[in-house]
Amino acid sequence: MSTGTVTVTPEVSAPPRHHGGIRRRDAAAGWLFTAPVLVILGLFLAVPVVMALWVSVSDWSGRGSPFSSGVGFVGGANYQALVAGGLTTSDFGIALKNNLWYVLLVVPIQTALSLLLALLVNRQTIKGRGFFRTAFYFPSVTSSVAITVLWLFLFSTTGAINKLIAFFGAKGPNWFNEPAAVFHFGATSGPDWMMKGSALGMSWWDWLGGPSVAMCALMSMAIFTTSGTFMLIYLAALQNLSPEVFEAAEVDGASSWKAFWYVTLPQLRATTFTVVTLGMIGCWQVFDQIYTATQGGPAKTTLTPAYLSYSASFGQQKWGVGAAIAFVLFAIIIVFTLVPRWLLRERTPRAARARKAVA
Repeated sequence: MSTGTVTVTPEVSAPPRHHGGIRRRDAAAGWLFTAPVLVILGLFLAVPVVMALWVSVSDWSGRGSPFSSGVGFVGGANYQALVAGGLTTSDFGIALKNNLWYVLLVVPIQTALSLLLALLVNRQTIKGRGFFRTAFYFPSVTSSVAITVLWLFLFSTTGAINKLIAFFGAKGPNWFNEPAAVFHFGATSGPDWMMKGSALGMSWWDWLGGPSVAMCALMSMAIFTTSGTFMLIYLAALQNLSPEVFEAAEVDGASSWKAFWYVTLPQLRATTFTVVTLGMIGCWQVFDQIYTATQGGPAKTTLTPAYLSYSASFGQQKWGVGAAIAFVLFAIIIVFTLVPRWLLRERTPRAARARKAVA
């Protein structure tokens, strides 16, 4: 019996890899490529925001630099002026009331209309779908000033809208000069508890009166010009839905309505959140239509926080108050964008939550 010789080859260790150096080089390259954008955002976004924030807590008069030695710090005085009473508080309350009704009515209608248009132009049986998509989207790319001027003609006392109303035997209002609230239904006063209670210089009767006739005309313009944009967002989401799910629903005997309600709509939750959020931001920032058409009139019934901030700053030279309104408006937008996020969140079924709690 012979004994074999076993040769053991020593393991050669691989050279160490310097992951840290690679990561540092990648990070440096990333910062280098993004530096131009960061510089632009810093100059044209971050710096103006910081300056506006300082103006909102200072007594800057609008002349010279806000950071000059002659500008003093006043703390929250400009913010206090919005709620302390007087004309500024009253105007701020009116603007909030007008814009709140604007949001509550425009956002649901434009969301539902944009989804309806997307469903229509997504159907394979419709001929000329490209034409209809372009036609529905065209108002969104048209100048807002041009659309506003068109609306002034359409809603004038002798315009097409009033002629259409006259065709049915009724008399149309003087749209952009009618300050009456639509939910007051012609009444000039309400119950005592609504007339005595108030907030921000306005009675509860005024708060619950709804938008004015003039604001309704502006709201219709907003719906007309924004539904096309949101239609494209919904259309892109509809075209990405899996057809197998709808085929399975059809095999199970689901009707068209049930397939839409239980199959299509749940899959559009994220898209709906995007549309509602963008709609709320746009509605709270409405300015150019107000500036072009009414400038807050008649009787301040189309006054909005964005236009009030502009008029307080450039009209009344109250730069601190104007900046304070802008930051309050920013806070309102943040709060209102969290609402659809909470309402449209993915809810865990109760049984799944119970199993998770037991586990």
